[in-house]
Amino acid sequence: MDIAVIGTGYVGLVSGACFADFGHSVACLDTNAARIETLRRGAIPFYEPGLGELVARNSQAGRLRFTTDMADAVARATVVFLAGGTPEGQGGAVDLCQVEGVVQSLAAVSYGG
Repeated sequence: MDIAVIGTGYVGLVSGACFADFGHSVACLDTNAARIETLRRGAIPFYEPGLGELVARNSQAGRLRFTTDMADAVARATVVFLAGGTPEGQGGAVDLCQVEGVVQSLAAVSYGG
């Protein structure tokens, strides 16, 4: 199965690497180009035990790739996971602005706007 994971933070990167390790083809997307370049070089931007080896193994096997291009990430995807940030907003409520922005971008790519 082809999977796109939008967001390469703790949730997105770990999930994407695990899906790839299960044998799926995974495109991990992030708008942070520096983070994507870091991941392409094989460096992990945060500490999670065993994640470096998981990412390396699946990247080398061609099951895990990293991109900043939404159209590229979702072109073949059967499933898209949103793993973007949901920081605390005013009064402690969840701020969904980042998620809403991703959904709008995804809709524009998938359905022409």
